Amino acid sequence: MKAQTFGPIPGSTILHGISGKKAIVMAANVRIATVAEGIFKAAKDTDSAVFMELARSESDLKGGYTGMTPQVFSGKMNAAAKAVGFDIWALHADHITIKKGDAAEVDGTKQLIDAQVKAGYTSFAIDASHLFNFEGKTVREELEENIRVTTDLARHIRQKMNGKEFGLEVEVGEIGRKDTEGLVLTRPEEAVGFIKALNENDVHPHVLAIANGSSHGHAYDANGNVIEQLSIDIPRTKEIAQALRDNHLHVGIAQHGITGTPRDLINLHFPKGDIIKGNVGTFWQDVAFGILKIYEPALYQNITDWTLEKYRPTNPGKKDRQIFDGNCKMAIKEFYKEIYAVDEETNKAMQAMAYAESLVFFRAFGAYGTASAIRKTLG
Repeated sequence: MKAQTFGPIPGSTILHGISGKKAIVMAANVRIATVAEGIFKAAKDTDSAVFMELARSESDLKGGYTGMTPQVFSGKMNAAAKAVGFDIWALHADHITIKKGDAAEVDGTKQLIDAQVKAGYTSFAIDASHLFNFEGKTVREELEENIRVTTDLARHIRQKMNGKEFGLEVEVGEIGRKDTEGLVLTRPEEAVGFIKALNENDVHPHVLAIANGSSHGHAYDANGNVIEQLSIDIPRTKEIAQALRDNHLHVGIAQHGITGTPRDLINLHFPKGDIIKGNVGTFWQDVAFGILKIYEPALYQNITDWTLEKYRPTNPGKKDRQIFDGNCKMAIKEFYKEIYAVDEETNKAMQAMAYAESLVFFRAFGAYGTASAIRKTLG
């Protein structure tokens, strides 16, 4: 039935299906849904599995900063997959973030999860990495609140899915967190201790997000220019993956913060098979705005003016380019009607650019052929 409707399949099916392969599944944060059709077409033409996702900040019960609730996002992704005729994809709730961990926040998070389940999501990422006890004397004490909240929410997802399979991602180590010495990296013992504790609670994630040197969005030099760089600590990433294997913990690594990493370096240096899921978010926003800049210059200028006027006061000393890049995502909801009312020529250009860029990502990730491998595991 799924092959006929082209609806999403469980994230667990995709992640299990690539087990043992030197491949990374791309997870695309589609903040402007128009690019989805191009991504799906590239996935079909290269036979590559893909996750389509939005984080809590991007899509919540009020629409987040993209203007899309879980139901709206699901509808747009299902329509795009059906238009292309692609079947090996998951609908993923990225960064279901918890920052305080109190009862009110957890209850509100469960309401969001309920909406995501109702909308047909097939994979979920619980991010309670902010709940880190800096006073803890052991790894377990440091991670206790993360373990507690992640367990509670994972059990809630399982209950609401009512026997249906789903993918589960969890997070240890806050992505992009810094101290006086720079980015704070996850230690192997933290990753192992976290997964062991969750397994003891009968929670079995398929993929683990770690802090390994990346950060979300772009990196900039002192003049506000975007820097392309390989920021992840590859030896630490491999070390964590090996520690998980040595402890017989069947979980791969999710790589966040890929935008800004040159794809030739991804292709040559990323430890595929250790990293099994790669999140690409800001990149697709850049694709969409890049097309609007040429095809809809008046709309693009309005978006630029709104963003700079609103965010210059809170970003003193920063160049306009950096202010725009860092905050233009907030304009998506503000200009939602205009963005989705552009003419077909603009939409086709956006989809074509997303198609071409996706071909390169799928190749760099070693993802070609993964869809067929996963199909073989389906009944």
